[in-house]
Amino acid sequence: MSEIKPWPVPQKPAELAENRLIEAILTNVFPVNSYLPPERELAVLLGVTRPTLREALQRLARDGWIEIHHGRSTRVRDYWREGNLLILSAITRNMKILPDDFVPHLLQVRVLLAPEYTRLAIHNSPSDVIRLLESIQNLPDTSAEFTRADLHLHTRLTILSRNPVFTLIFNGFSDLYSVMGQRYFSIDQTRDHSRSFYKKLLSAALSNDSFLAEEVTRNVMKESSDLWNLYQGEFDTPENT
Repeated sequence: MSEIKPWPVPQKPAELAENRLIEAILTNVFPVNSYLPPERELAVLLGVTRPTLREALQRLARDGWIEIHHGRSTRVRDYWREGNLLILSAITRNMKILPDDFVPHLLQVRVLLAPEYTRLAIHNSPSDVIRLLESIQNLPDTSAEFTRADLHLHTRLTILSRNPVFTLIFNGFSDLYSVMGQRYFSIDQTRDHSRSFYKKLLSAALSNDSFLAEEVTRNVMKESSDLWNLYQGEFDTPENT
């Protein structure tokens, strides 16, 4: 008998309503600074009861998507300016409707964060970083293996930096990282680029030179961002997704 896999847990009505509203906001069905329809009408549109809708709206207000004022219409907030990390987490869960410039913006943030957590990791735990880097020097030449290894590397570097905020931020993007990594590493040049990075970073770690590691990481993160922009059209083709 073949192994029986567990069936996916169905979404609760409030979660379903919440996700449908987030999708409607991200796709400009309900644009920033617009007002949601009255509760009765919105509940019918979403196919939920009004108590369920209210629960979903409270969640969205808590996370920064909307602004509720009793007796007045509910406003869609400018989530890019008024939002928080919960907004970012929700956006990454809606990968099929990501804004076009979201990944380039995210890569710019990585240019700022990765050099610092890498420097701290080598400063605080050089032997652990060395073992980690030695384990990925001869990866199988596949997109899946590079994605898995690169995600593990950066996750471990944030942990070894001993600043848990880095890890919390990085974990918030891990699902998106896995999907985008498969696309990014589908190109030979990007895998070669990361192989070179792992070797340079290992050399810096063996020298216990955390500032050299910081410089190497900064340069490579910038180059990775450039490679994403260069090959983005090829990443989006059916054979690479």
